[in-house]
Amino acid sequence: MTHLIRKAVFPVAGLGTRFLPATKASPKEMLPIVDKPLIQYAAEEAVAAGIKELIFITSSSKRAIADHFDKNYELESELEKHGKKDLLEEIQGVIPPDVFCVFIRQPEALGLGHAVWCAKPAVGNEPFAVILADDLIKDSGRGCMTQMVEIYEEHGASVLGVEEVPREETNKYGIVATQQLREGLSEVSEIVEKPDPADAPSNEAVVGRYILTPRIFELLEKTPRGAGGEIQLTDAISMLLAEEKVLAYQFEGTRYDCGSKLGYLIATVEYALQHDKLGPDFREYLESQFCEVPARRSAGG
Repeated sequence: MTHLIRKAVFPVAGLGTRFLPATKASPKEMLPIVDKPLIQYAAEEAVAAGIKELIFITSSSKRAIADHFDKNYELESELEKHGKKDLLEEIQGVIPPDVFCVFIRQPEALGLGHAVWCAKPAVGNEPFAVILADDLIKDSGRGCMTQMVEIYEEHGASVLGVEEVPREETNKYGIVATQQLREGLSEVSEIVEKPDPADAPSNEAVVGRYILTPRIFELLEKTPRGAGGEIQLTDAISMLLAEEKVLAYQFEGTRYDCGSKLGYLIATVEYALQHDKLGPDFREYLESQFCEVPARRSAGG
């Protein structure tokens, strides 16, 4: 089967100020969750959805990301020489050989909308995914982007990954108003960037997963600076609503807000508890130091 969504954009040019000083010289997307960096989890999610081209929107301080997805001949040679085949296979399998990486420099930090617009030369005139690596989504089944690709292939419309958030936190997200089509799937009638709780049209938030039609590029070109003085992707999607159907999909899975220190720590602990090799020993350690550790949370949240 030919997949309609072949390309994914990863906006990774942000400064990661909430994690300073850890991110002074290393991108926040390279922060590890147990034994893999956040950006690798995001790339693996895209690849699992059948995506073949990974487009990274970077800045001059994000060279570590390109290095991570590049070959390291010296390291591979050393691992092979010392017979460490398992580790060699792991680093050679960071991305499959039929998946390609493209790196585009964002010249100025002008927001998520501008970062997505920078991908236009690589995306061209086709629908594409956008994945924010610091929204880590764990699903024991198909994966969040796989679910969204299936929705796109069924409906042929832009899809936003959403979940309900506490009303007092609507000022941290793009918030949508929707009309339900079926359980978990709605049509978006309005989208607002970071509204005050009193003004929010709902508590349904867009959380770092998008599938967008190429029309968004033309709309981003004429999107004025919005919240925070940045070009907001939310504002361009709001204009897209006047021309095309946009869907909101409540994905199956648990989201970890790894853009916050608390969310990052929670993800680290829960991924460690579920790790095939480390999980049992880590659980035993936590229970010996603190108390009985609850059974692992289901991936359905």
